[in-house]
Amino acid sequence: MKLKLSLSAALMAGVISATAATQNAAPLAATTNANPQTAMNALFGDPAIAKGRGFEIKRSDLDQVVTSARATAVANGQMLPPDFEGTILEKLIIIQVLLQKATPADQAAGKEKADSQYTNLVKNISPEVFDRQLKALGMTMEQLRSKAAQEAVAEAALKRELNVKITDADAQDYYTKHSAEFELPEMAHCRHILLITIDSTTQAPLSTNAVAAKRKQAEDLLKKIRGGADFVDLAKQYSEDPGSKGTGGELPAFDHDGAFPGGRMIPEFTSAAFALTNSQVSDIITSQFGFHIIKMIEKTPAKKYGFSEPIPQASGETAATLCKNALETLKIRQLAPDYVNKLRVEEQVEILDASLKAADERVQAAAAAAAAMPAGESAK
Repeated sequence: MKLKLSLSAALMAGVISATAATQNAAPLAATTNANPQTAMNALFGDPAIAKGRGFEIKRSDLDQVVTSARATAVANGQMLPPDFEGTILEKLIIIQVLLQKATPADQAAGKEKADSQYTNLVKNISPEVFDRQLKALGMTMEQLRSKAAQEAVAEAALKRELNVKITDADAQDYYTKHSAEFELPEMAHCRHILLITIDSTTQAPLSTNAVAAKRKQAEDLLKKIRGGADFVDLAKQYSEDPGSKGTGGELPAFDHDGAFPGGRMIPEFTSAAFALTNSQVSDIITSQFGFHIIKMIEKTPAKKYGFSEPIPQASGETAATLCKNALETLKIRQLAPDYVNKLRVEEQVEILDASLKAADERVQAAAAAAAAMPAGESAK
């Protein structure tokens, strides 16, 4: 019953993951009219898996979120936890029972938050690609925004119903105890050209002659760059890194607008990158993957954000706001299980799928145990 995982965020992250995975290849959705969700519904129907007074949750509602979460996990090399479907179903139920309690003010707050989520999502994705990936999930943009709005409305209703109040003094105390969390290390934002010297399938080194040819090519490229050739154009033409070739060598976005801290990349790359100044180009760097030529776009010094200072990496929110949000989340985690269980009884919630019912019972038991832990433990 933890509310840490946002279902709309999971759906949106799944769209982003699918987009990133298919930018350099023809995606299934672009080459066929088949839609996995539509095909499954045609074969097996779309039964209700849970219901309450005034609402039903269909199998497709669950599958859309699970499919997105799986896409995100695969893209990040992660494994989904046991009873993941049960966890998602529990969240879908929570949203529906809380919607029954929503006020007009909750509705307005939810719409505002959902609109903001959508605006942030589409900043770096073309409408055509975004629409293609939504179709692969069996969704329309209107459906995604509707789901995001429902969840945001439910969150607003829950906060109001639980009457969680966090004072400025509470937030300041949290900031003092967690000040290290608001320190940003030195960051590097780079482009690179990579000439690969290993076999992409076996990971075995290429032959000596092939490696020598790659080295000669890297030297020729570096000479052109030193002579004034455009780094972006050369990266698009010659770099063999599929993750950055299409962007002119700019490394994929990390947590900080494309920049990365020390230790995020392989040691040889990190050492070379952080030794550069803005706009400077490295010599040829040898790593386990091949030969790199790195250009520093911008290096930013380490910084600690003050309590009331806007943090660009947090959409301009201040540390004070982030601290209040963290404390609010902790408090909600403690109070929500009992309250939501009460709502489930009031709304006569039933799980209609036997396996999901068993998973739901395990999820509820785990949530109750987590809520009983000290605040510091339940936050982990």
